[in-house]
Amino acid sequence: MQLHFYKTELLLKETFSIAYGNYDKRDALVIKLSHLGCEGFGECVAINYYGINLQEFITKLKQIQPQIETQKIIHPKEFYQFLETLELHHFLLSALDCAYWDLFGKLENKTFSELNQLENKPLVESSITISIAEIDEQIRKIENSSWSKFKVKCNGFNLENTEKLLSLNKNISLDANASFTKEDCLKIQENADFQKLMYIEQPLEIGNYSILKNSGTVNWMADEDCQDFTYLQKLKPHYSSINIKLMKCGGLTPALEMILEVKKLGYKIMLGCMTESSIGISAGCALAGLLDFADLDGANLISNDYAKGSFVENGRIQLSEKPGLGIEFLL
Repeated sequence: MQLHFYKTELLLKETFSIAYGNYDKRDALVIKLSHLGCEGFGECVAINYYGINLQEFITKLKQIQPQIETQKIIHPKEFYQFLETLELHHFLLSALDCAYWDLFGKLENKTFSELNQLENKPLVESSITISIAEIDEQIRKIENSSWSKFKVKCNGFNLENTEKLLSLNKNISLDANASFTKEDCLKIQENADFQKLMYIEQPLEIGNYSILKNSGTVNWMADEDCQDFTYLQKLKPHYSSINIKLMKCGGLTPALEMILEVKKLGYKIMLGCMTESSIGISAGCALAGLLDFADLDGANLISNDYAKGSFVENGRIQLSEKPGLGIEFLL
């Protein structure tokens, strides 16, 4: 097996604004694993509020390249156990895990669903993200969109703006990116109108969730507050939904296990994304049949997608029927 990696850029179609800041591009690292003429792809991106340094990842890849290249082709779950011995950051671990699932499926001539015996059932629709802007601009984007579900980014809670969004009678959710106050959350929990929102994601700074109540009145969704399995039990009194991201949890292998555990505990599940090409989005789409919510619009927001595979069109998830994750690298 051969390992290759490429540092590149993802260019946004327009400036993207969230509570953590504004950006026009993201640096990305593409992983390629190849064997017997087949190629599998994975991806991770540099997200500043996660402290990601891709140059450190490249240095690490050069160190572990001999160990990876001498590995025999084994089942992806066994390969993941090997990867865990290498002490990798979850973002890099995810890229390698997804690349190996893609490669293994292509070698076996089976899709990810076939390899994991996942049911083919109706897939949830993905939301599209509306970045921070004046409320009239956010409403204009929603009204002019052909998508039917919208995740609206916030920088602080504004009651009047939220009421305007609710009056649109659309499928609306709010993503606070930890910009709400405890006082905001108490008011939200007391207002029955907010039951109309699909969910409110990561309202408070990490670890400050004790004020939130999983009472059915508001669908609080944990993002940064839930990094892996160990968080699930303690979050249950406060959150009713969990946002799983492949890079955050370490790839498809742990995400699949985490989804099964999350379901046992009665949470609703969303699979989210970051700024990603069709490499990352294809990996996320592979789990679409297990979800209650999806936020897989990353490739729709960039202007230089360098891959193709599964995709999202106007919110509808279209799974590739090709082996592995169905990813083709275009560069």
